[in-house]
Amino acid sequence: MDTLTALMTDTAPKAETTPVLEIRGLHKSYGELEVIKGVDITAPRGSVVSLIGSSGSGKSTLLRCCNLLEDSQQGEILFKGEPIKWVGTGQNRRPADPKQVLRIRTNLSMVFQQFNLWAHMTILQNVMEAPLTVLKRDRAEVEAAARKYLEKVGIGDKCDAYPAQLSGGQQQRAAIARALCMEPEALLFDEPTSALDPELEQEVVKVIKDLAAEGRTMMIVTHDMNMAADVSDHVVFLHQGLIEEQGPPEEVFGNTRSERLRGFLSSTKR
Repeated sequence: MDTLTALMTDTAPKAETTPVLEIRGLHKSYGELEVIKGVDITAPRGSVVSLIGSSGSGKSTLLRCCNLLEDSQQGEILFKGEPIKWVGTGQNRRPADPKQVLRIRTNLSMVFQQFNLWAHMTILQNVMEAPLTVLKRDRAEVEAAARKYLEKVGIGDKCDAYPAQLSGGQQQRAAIARALCMEPEALLFDEPTSALDPELEQEVVKVIKDLAAEGRTMMIVTHDMNMAADVSDHVVFLHQGLIEEQGPPEEVFGNTRSERLRGFLSSTKR
């Protein structure tokens, strides 16, 4: 019994320290155009990793590769230490196990720039749809969770409204509630505020800051340097498909080493 206890004590911390998401030597190209040229990123449990960089640097493509919405040509993607299984090579490389893809996608909920809400469904129905159809969860349980998450993001009174009746900021908050309702291991945000006016943008930034304060694992592609500085544990600056500079936000923003990053930050100041 003492041996069993010792083994459990020895192994439990290791499970906790396994990163939720790990990318090793990732390459992604569209034909002859190489967009990601060998990138390594780790998202430990409870951490917020922000990806910054100019348009075309590969940020959003990298995020979509993480969620297997795009197929990469080389490198490894690991979810909680489990590597994605691949078949084929180069441009013909594809995930080998559809069940693995579905399981990992449901645990890496994506929040898109353009909300992607179903116009013919109420906000409550939008949030409930994936847990009901993909996870096959109990309807009453899902409805209770959906209402809870809509309250959490500040639009609990909009359950019966349709997307067209909401502002852009409210629609994005509904999209965040929808992602949360899947009870994911991590949230992936692809420019969550870039389609919003500055006033509405702050509504969404507040929600993301609250989620970061809860210790949720997140990877965020963003153009908002203030948000990246405020919520991130680690900031990655991508330039032409490579990591030009990375580190804690106080280092990346306060002790910038790269001339390219200095120029980028200068261009983003409002």
